[in-house]
Amino acid sequence: MAEMDEASKRSESGQGDMNDILCAAVEVCKCLRAVGHPFCLIGGIALQRWGEPRMTVDVDATVLSEFGNEGHVVRQLLKTLRPRIADVVAFSEANRIVLLKTSDNIGVDISLGALPYEKEMIDRSSDWHVTEHGTIVTCSPEDLVILKAFAARPQDWIDVEGVIIRQGARLNRSLVLEELTPLVELKEEPEILDQLQALFDKHDG
Repeated sequence: MAEMDEASKRSESGQGDMNDILCAAVEVCKCLRAVGHPFCLIGGIALQRWGEPRMTVDVDATVLSEFGNEGHVVRQLLKTLRPRIADVVAFSEANRIVLLKTSDNIGVDISLGALPYEKEMIDRSSDWHVTEHGTIVTCSPEDLVILKAFAARPQDWIDVEGVIIRQGARLNRSLVLEELTPLVELKEEPEILDQLQALFDKHDG
């Protein structure tokens, strides 16, 4: 098992500072721009922008990478970010997840995306200018709802409701349902759509 890194220690101890995470997110975006592969941040950072903010201890991103190209992409990422495990290239080739950390030991989880939906999500991403920190590229609020509804864990549903409430009429619900439906069909969990629709109905108008 890999040695526990500093980000994990912060998570277990409950420590952490949102300013540190935002600085880490800016650093990650700079690194990913330098690599040149399309990307966007998802997860807790996107939630800070679009939903009910809560503490997060790491940075999550999706980077476009064709199947079979994992090793090349990871080696590019390692020019600016550090590995969290010894066999990071082999792990990424097997799982299409890259476990890295910033210069301040903030954990960075990068999903290597290649599906049409992931490409569309990145196309819909936009810059978020955070005062005193810099520019962060995040997924849209619609895609944050899609990702979290698809994951469908208890906290994800709390986050989904927070986005629905905060975004109100600005949230393109039709787009969410259009993109989520085929993903849910692949997962064979139609109840996800029912639960999401119930939240839409609860906060209708």
